Amino acid sequence: MMVSTKGRYALRVMIDLAEHNTGKYIPMKDVAARQEISLKYLERILPVLTKNKLIEGVHGKGGGYRLTHDPSDYRVGDILRLTEGDLAPVSCLSEDAEPCMKASQCKTLKMWKDFYDLTNRYFDSITVADLAESDPVDYYVI
Repeated sequence: MMVSTKGRYALRVMIDLAEHNTGKYIPMKDVAARQEISLKYLERILPVLTKNKLIEGVHGKGGGYRLTHDPSDYRVGDILRLTEGDLAPVSCLSEDAEPCMKASQCKTLKMWKDFYDLTNRYFDSITVADLAESDPVDYYVI
């Protein structure tokens, strides 16, 4: 499993909005500048976050984006599953996978399931608030 740029940038946007969370709308150009992400790329990420009600936006003067909930309510796993689609390490564990004809004989299936569960538990144990409040060298242990 490799997290794409889209997933990593979505997390950076959410962390930035959490760090500057005053209840007011934050212009996306400000987030883009602070995070060194192009506005054009952010325009591909924001609709996903808005559609799923993680953030809300207002256009025009005084507009921008803000979180819809407290930063501690956002789990990293939820954001990554929204942007990545799935965190499955192998295709047979993907949500839309066809049943595998070799599952009953597969000697690695349990290992992959355990890894998948571990990955989901790990990312679900970290919130945007945790990341916003952390030192960049902190490590998260489950």
